[in-house]
Amino acid sequence: MTDSKLKEIFAKNIHTLRKQRNMTQGELAELLGVGVSTVSDWEKAKKLPRAGVIENISSHFSIPKSKLFEEANGRSYMGISEVAMVPVIKNAIANEDVVSLENVEKFEATPLTWVSGGEYYFIRANGDSMVNARIFDGDLLLIHAQHDVEEGEIAAVLLNGEIVLKRVFKNGGIVVLHSENPNHSPIFGNDESCSFKIIGLVKKIIIDM
Repeated sequence: MTDSKLKEIFAKNIHTLRKQRNMTQGELAELLGVGVSTVSDWEKAKKLPRAGVIENISSHFSIPKSKLFEEANGRSYMGISEVAMVPVIKNAIANEDVVSLENVEKFEATPLTWVSGGEYYFIRANGDSMVNARIFDGDLLLIHAQHDVEEGEIAAVLLNGEIVLKRVFKNGGIVVLHSENPNHSPIFGNDESCSFKIIGLVKKIIIDM
């Protein structure tokens, strides 16, 4: 399903939802903490909300997130009855608010059982730095948004404006980012030439067959 089709479905559903509650666009905007112009753009099929806002809509109106992307005939995207539309984030991001519209490439229908509790997004592996962890160039990875991980876990790391994957170790209080490829040198947290921060934990690897 194309991005434009998703916008059309969401536009109809959010408009219907608002009218059923006898709400103005301004009232809905205030409820969700967004601008009136944002709600207007949703209903004109110009934009999709970010993942956190979709979560808020679902919570405020007590409906599954999947219903926001379900057509009037009851057919849901990809035929999955209970899904979340999880954003796929570009590798080189425009700003450090990772899950923002500027950084979203598209949305991916994802089983709700995969994304319960917290905020999630997908990224694509880029390059060969994690091949020994069976993560290859182009693989789609489900990330749980968080700012720290346990020793030895694989994290999504924002490194000089680009999202990369590294295994994290903490050596004497200094974070060390290891690649799963001996051709790539580790990155040390006390290296002033590298600016990085942990932005998520790798939860699943999605491989197209």
